[in-house]
Amino acid sequence: MKQATKTLALAALALIAGCSPGAADAGTKAPAAAVTASIHPISGLKVGPVTITTGSKRRTFKAEVARTSAEQAKGLMFRTRLADDEGMIFLRNPPDRASFWMRNTVIPLDLIFVGLDRRIINIAANAVPYDETPLISGGPTLAVFEINGGLAAKLGIQPGDKVEW
Repeated sequence: MKQATKTLALAALALIAGCSPGAADAGTKAPAAAVTASIHPISGLKVGPVTITTGSKRRTFKAEVARTSAEQAKGLMFRTRLADDEGMIFLRNPPDRASFWMRNTVIPLDLIFVGLDRRIINIAANAVPYDETPLISGGPTLAVFEINGGLAAKLGIQPGDKVEW
């Protein structure tokens, strides 16, 4: 009986997660100030702007903000969809050498590790769903920002780019 209840709950979660709002192209988004803070309908987390500056291009994402250890432990687990203008930022307080895995994460992700100077240290690109291999930052991090797998390369996001939130 417990297994049937668990299966039903996961199916309901998958249906809800499939309704995640978003648009297709993060490269054409408005400046960070235009993205207003709100609450994400699935996670219940605060949503705010995260802007990555690559050369002269600025790309702003609607990011769920994971602050607490419980919010960070859950992350994007069980989510079946993430729009290209969405992401999740994990604020590291105090800064640390971050290590993430993809347990119970259904979609491939790019993990962008942000250093103490708010510049990208390294990117764990196309992290494999459900893989428990540690994905480690190249140094102390203020934040880790997750977006759809392959999107960083598609948008030209790379180490050294500036990240603002």
